[in-house]
Amino acid sequence: MSQQDLAPLRRALISVSDKTGLVERARRLVEFGVEILSTGGTLKTLNEAGIAARDVSEVTEFPEMMDGRLKTLHPRVHGGLLGRRNREDDRASMQAHGIPDIDLLYVNLYPFEDTVAKGADAATCVENIDIGGPAMIRAAAKNHAWVSVCVDGSDLDQVLEAMSASAGSTPLQLRKTLAAKSYARSAAYDAAISAWFADELDTPTPDFRAFGGALTQTLRYGENPHQRAAFYASAENRVGISTARQVQGKALSYNNLADADAAFELVAEFDPEETAAVVIVKHANPCGVAVATTISEAYNKAFSADPISAFGGIVALNRTLDAQTATAMVKIFTEVIIAPDADQDALDILAAKPNLRVMLTGGLPDVAQSGWTTKTVAGGLLVQERDTGSVSKSDLKVVTKRAPNDAEMDDLMFAWKIVKHVKSNAIVYVKDGSTAGVGMGQTSRLEAARLAVSKAETTAQENKWDIPRTQGSACASDAFFPFADGLLAAVEAGATCVIQPGGSIRDDEVIAAADEAGIAMVFTGMRHFRH
Repeated sequence: MSQQDLAPLRRALISVSDKTGLVERARRLVEFGVEILSTGGTLKTLNEAGIAARDVSEVTEFPEMMDGRLKTLHPRVHGGLLGRRNREDDRASMQAHGIPDIDLLYVNLYPFEDTVAKGADAATCVENIDIGGPAMIRAAAKNHAWVSVCVDGSDLDQVLEAMSASAGSTPLQLRKTLAAKSYARSAAYDAAISAWFADELDTPTPDFRAFGGALTQTLRYGENPHQRAAFYASAENRVGISTARQVQGKALSYNNLADADAAFELVAEFDPEETAAVVIVKHANPCGVAVATTISEAYNKAFSADPISAFGGIVALNRTLDAQTATAMVKIFTEVIIAPDADQDALDILAAKPNLRVMLTGGLPDVAQSGWTTKTVAGGLLVQERDTGSVSKSDLKVVTKRAPNDAEMDDLMFAWKIVKHVKSNAIVYVKDGSTAGVGMGQTSRLEAARLAVSKAETTAQENKWDIPRTQGSACASDAFFPFADGLLAAVEAGATCVIQPGGSIRDDEVIAAADEAGIAMVFTGMRHFRH
């Protein structure tokens, strides 16, 4: 490191909303001989701890006003952050106008994201939009050749460590790194604010749309070992992967996180107050889904629905994991278990599998909660609302001569919740509250129907059943049948009823085929493509 890379640190401006560790870090700065400037509550905290700190208003000769809205937006603050130490004209301007050097800025922004997440009213959210903080952060980051900028306590810890190693100075590489982080933090903050305004105004397609997040985990690699990857938590207040607490197991991979999210979003379709539900996922598609009176029974049904695919799968539960269910789970290799909670007996049993990843979320996502999803394409982003569409029994239109009986109707509703989460083209067969066969990601609906039957036949052989469970099943299609052939494949498989969106120009042909076969069919009027 060359001497010119080092910048001495003699004066700091500290103004933070999160005061965790503030006093200890400030004391260390004082030990290095650093003068501290501060504002409002931060200044009060420091002074009460016996740390000498000057009020910024002494420097600006301008009082803090408007409930703290105006305090740091002043030339003597921004000049101190922006002044180039090697420019004679900058130095002359600073001297002429009494602008002191500010070598360190430690600011964390008003907690806008947390305020929104707590459901605060609009006025409170607006008051938690920081103005001075982002302005100072951007100024300090621009002048990183001389100024260190910190947006959280860990940044200041790095600065203090560098000062210890370099006699009270900071190296250029650290200042660059901190500047890059601070711009990203400011961008993520503005993204959260702009997204909130778009929601408030009910503007689904604003002229500019920003997305941001905070690093949660650097991943070993992405979908494949040659791809770099990381997990970022957004400002969206949604229970699930981002709120999960990993209580045991190896570090989660990119694929683990994606599959666990898919599994947990599906299992949340089932109200835990009404029924226990278990979902087993492989490669983002459900291979076994079941509901029952208990979680243990639901797991056994879901596992039996496709025991071959369940090996190495992701298991999601909508209720607390208990010991009986955990005992069944450890009999095979499972990558991840994700649940709202687990009792201690269950955790003790799972501990026998130290590589098994166990994630507890503290709740279930609200499947009716609106939000936005993104998909990258060359040069841009495709943005859409989350698929929160659902139907009730009263929404269904019976289009065949025979209406579904009560048991069939229950299975049709169950199948419809599942097919929503299966990659298109998708066909799902269910019977008695568990999947019988799932066909996903096919280029034709007929092939999806045939794939689901094939998987059901393989499962019957694996479980030593006389016939596949597609016999007497309910069938769901995520989109309409464009021809009668897909429906006839379901009839041939033994389905007695079908649920589909309808809307094909050949609906009459498909309905006639269903009537001729004597099966019941209902239309939802809603499609669930998933790409």
